[in-house]
Amino acid sequence: MSRVSIRLRSVAAATLAILLAVVVVGAGVDVLVGRHLHRSFDRTLRERAVEVAQLAASTPAVLSAPGALDSPLGGTQLSVEVVDRRGRIVARSLSLGGAVLPARRQLDQAIGLGRSGYTDLELGDEDLRAYTAPLAEVGGPAAGGAVIVAGSTRDLDETLRSLHLFVLLAGVVASAFAAVAVAIMMTRALRPLGQLAESAADVERTGDPRRRLPEPAARDEVGTLARTLNEMLASLERARDNERRFLADASHELRTPLTALRGNVAYLARHGASPEVIAELEADAERLARLADDLLVLSREESAGEPTEVVQLDELARSVSGPRVTSGRLEPVAVKGDRAALERALENLIQNAELYGPRDGWITVTAEQENGFARLTVADEGEGLAPEDAEQAFGRFWRGDGGKPGSGLGLAIVRATAERHRGRAYAEGSRFTIELPLRDLSGSGRRTEE
Repeated sequence: MSRVSIRLRSVAAATLAILLAVVVVGAGVDVLVGRHLHRSFDRTLRERAVEVAQLAASTPAVLSAPGALDSPLGGTQLSVEVVDRRGRIVARSLSLGGAVLPARRQLDQAIGLGRSGYTDLELGDEDLRAYTAPLAEVGGPAAGGAVIVAGSTRDLDETLRSLHLFVLLAGVVASAFAAVAVAIMMTRALRPLGQLAESAADVERTGDPRRRLPEPAARDEVGTLARTLNEMLASLERARDNERRFLADASHELRTPLTALRGNVAYLARHGASPEVIAELEADAERLARLADDLLVLSREESAGEPTEVVQLDELARSVSGPRVTSGRLEPVAVKGDRAALERALENLIQNAELYGPRDGWITVTAEQENGFARLTVADEGEGLAPEDAEQAFGRFWRGDGGKPGSGLGLAIVRATAERHRGRAYAEGSRFTIELPLRDLSGSGRRTEE
């Protein structure tokens, strides 16, 4: 794990990115500017050579006048040599002094082959760029000869070196400014994170999920993180409250059969065994065992993972039986689920209907699909729940107003099973439904029943 802070990594990344961008742009500018300068310089050499060739053809007497070839073109001092068809110098620039341009091969090619072109030369310690061209067969003594125009590349090289230095300095300055700017921005951006970390440490130290983290005013990623963490703390607070309420309700529910069991044991110790006392002891023990089983099932449902088995709800509905249980509409419906858990949830709904529905009424089980959801419904012929009781019915230890026997956890287990399957459980009057996401049956090869 890296020990380098986010601030330092961000500053380094921004600095390197800016430096790389400046280097890439500078390299592109250098190539373009260098190409432009070289082409411009070559064009200057060629234009000067054309002027000398025209002068040699039209006024050859002027060509040999002292200083006639020394006038700079566009501010650039150029060196010129004119030779006849035998390679003898006819005219030359005074700026050359006693030196001769080392371009004998290029001059011979221009005279013999009529070929013109550019070449790089060295005259002493100076680098030159030269252009050689043949002369026309008309005119004075230079007729049929050649002309060579050369110029120093010192100014051009110095210009390119200055450009390189400018690009380098611009990259360093831009990187420095970027590092400072990113450091300031990251300091401001990470300040709320530091406050969140301190507040989270306080929550961890106190273990109190009722405390909340400070939410920045800005609606950015840090603000979203703070709101998400506060929602998580609120969820933890609700979970802790539910756990405490569950423990209180479970203690209350366990107290009644335990009290009765202790009373019967005390009566048995004083008066001896009787069939009535034995029956009550067995009933109390059965109630405790059923309550413990339901608590264990509910705990497992709330902590189990997401199911992956393919379950046919229509087959599940057909498998249930009972003296008053009948099948309604059964469509081919498949869901991704836990078959054993769904069977237990369906049995709980049927037991609930048997307990609260009319004794001589029918209990109908249906399996349908609609709008991408599968619905497994158990309905009795009674009046059912009032709208205000429909949500409370799925709470823990809820038994309604009738005081019916049971642990009060059957419908709570149904809801926990539905939620584990990414669905829901709800009641509408006397119809209790488990609604689950529908699984696509295309390509499964299963025959749809008519």
